[in-house]
Amino acid sequence: MEMKEAMKVFESMPSVSIVSWNILITGYGQVGCYANGMEVLNLMQESGFEPNEVTYSNMLAAFIKAKDVQSARAMFDKISRPSVTTWNTLLSGYCQEELHQDTIELFRRMQHQDMRPDRTTLAVILSSCSRLGILEHGKQAHSASVRLLLHNDMFVASGLVDMYSKCGQIDIARSIFSRMNERCGVCWNSMISGLAIHSLNKEAFDFFKQMRENGMFPTESSYASMINSCARLSSIPQGRQIHGQVLKDGYDQNVYVGSALIDMYAKCGNMDDARLFFDCMIMKNIIAWNEMIHGYAQNGLGDKAVELFEYMLTTKQKPDSVTLIAVLTGCSHSGLVDKAITFFNSMESIYGTTPLAEHYTCLIDALGRAGRLVEVESLIDKMPYKDDPIVWEVLLAASVVHANAELGECASKHLFRLDPKNPSPYVLLSNIYASLGRHSDASAVRALMSSRGVVKGRGYSWVDHKDGALAFMVADDLGKNAGEFRLSSDDYTSGIIDGHQDESCAG
Repeated sequence: MEMKEAMKVFESMPSVSIVSWNILITGYGQVGCYANGMEVLNLMQESGFEPNEVTYSNMLAAFIKAKDVQSARAMFDKISRPSVTTWNTLLSGYCQEELHQDTIELFRRMQHQDMRPDRTTLAVILSSCSRLGILEHGKQAHSASVRLLLHNDMFVASGLVDMYSKCGQIDIARSIFSRMNERCGVCWNSMISGLAIHSLNKEAFDFFKQMRENGMFPTESSYASMINSCARLSSIPQGRQIHGQVLKDGYDQNVYVGSALIDMYAKCGNMDDARLFFDCMIMKNIIAWNEMIHGYAQNGLGDKAVELFEYMLTTKQKPDSVTLIAVLTGCSHSGLVDKAITFFNSMESIYGTTPLAEHYTCLIDALGRAGRLVEVESLIDKMPYKDDPIVWEVLLAASVVHANAELGECASKHLFRLDPKNPSPYVLLSNIYASLGRHSDASAVRALMSSRGVVKGRGYSWVDHKDGALAFMVADDLGKNAGEFRLSSDDYTSGIIDGHQDESCAG
C-alpha cells in the first residue's frame, strides 16, 4: 500500500469525513506504521473530529500488529461497546505475546458483559488454557462451546484436543478426537504432542503412523514431538528412522526439529552424530547451541562443552541463562572448577545475565565435588536463594561424599523446613554420622524421621529374563516371587514402571 500517495490524496480532498480519517488510520495500521496512525489520530482530533469505535478498533489492530498490547488495551478501553471481532483482536494479541493469564481475565470480562464468543474466541482461550495447563478454565470454555453448539467445529475441537491432552486428560482428548468428522494437521499434532509430553511414547508413535496413513503430512511440531519421544526412550534405531523421514520431508534445516535431533542423539549418548548434525545446520538458534553444549555436559565431556561455549562467544549468538547452566554443568561434571568460577563471576558483567538458583547450584556442585567446601560456605552466605531445596540437596550430597557433618547439618536443617516429608535428608545425614562413627547421632536422626512420620520408599531392581524383565521390591521373598511382576519387552524399552524411570536401589 502506497501510504505517501494515499496521504497526498487525503490532503487534496476539499472536505473530509470521519470515514476518510478512519481509512487513512487503517492504512497505516495495515503496513505496520502505527506511530503514523497515532499522528493521524491526533491530527483528526485537532481538526475537530471525534474518534468513533471504528477509529479505536483500527488503532487497536495496528498496535496488536506492532506487538504493543499495552497501547492496544488502552485503545480497547476507550470503546464503549466493542464487537466480538474487537474482543478477539485483543485476546489474540495477549495470546500471541504469551500473556495467557491476561487472555483468561479478558475472556472473563467478556462473559460478564454478556458478549457471545465465537469460534475464534474459544480457540484463543483454549490455547491459553493449554499453555498454562489450567484444566478448570479449559473445561469452562468447553462448556461454553457446547452451549453455543460450537464444540463440533473443527477449529474449536482442535483446541479442545490440545487443551485436554496438554493438561493430562488424554482419554478425553482421544474421545473428542475420535468424534471429529474432519481432522486437520493441528489436531493430529495436538494428540501426538500430548501423548509425547506425558511419556505415552508407544501411543504417540501409533498416532504418528495413523497421521501419515490418513494423508496428513507431518509438520515441524509432529517431528519435534516424535524425536522427543525417541529421546525419552533412548532409542537410537527409532530416532534414526525419524531422522530419515525428517531429511526426506526437508525439515532437517528447521531449527526446532534440528534442536530436537541434537537433544535426542545427546540423550542416547551419541555425541558424534549430535555434533555432525549441529555442524550441518545452516541456521542455529540459541536452542540448538544450548542443546549441543548441554549434551556434552551431560555426557561427561565438559572440556568440549567449554570449547563449544567459547566458540559460540566468537559468533553473533549471545548466550542466555540456559547456556550458562549448560556450560557450568559441564565444568562441574568434568572437574573444571576454576573455569566454572570464572564463568559464574562473569555472568552479569560480560554476559548480562543475573545468576539464578540453578547457576548457584551448578557452582556449588562443582566446588563440592572438588572438596572445596570452604568456598562453598562463602558462596552460600552470599546466595540470595535460601529457599530453593535443590541448592541444599546438592550441598548435602557434597557433605556425604566428604563426610562433613557441619555442612550436612546445615543443609539438612533447611531441607527439613522446606520439605519435611522428604526422607532423603534424614537418611543422608544419618549416613554421614554413621561414617564418622557417631552412631548415637545417626540413631537420633532415624528416630526424628520416625516421629515425624517420614517413610523411606522401598527400592526395586530389574533382572533381565527371557520373557522380558522382572522387577523385585526390596525385602520381597524372592523364593516365592512375592514382589515379582513381569514386563513386556515394550515396557522394558520404555523404561517406565508405574510412572517411574528405571532406578535400581539397595534398601
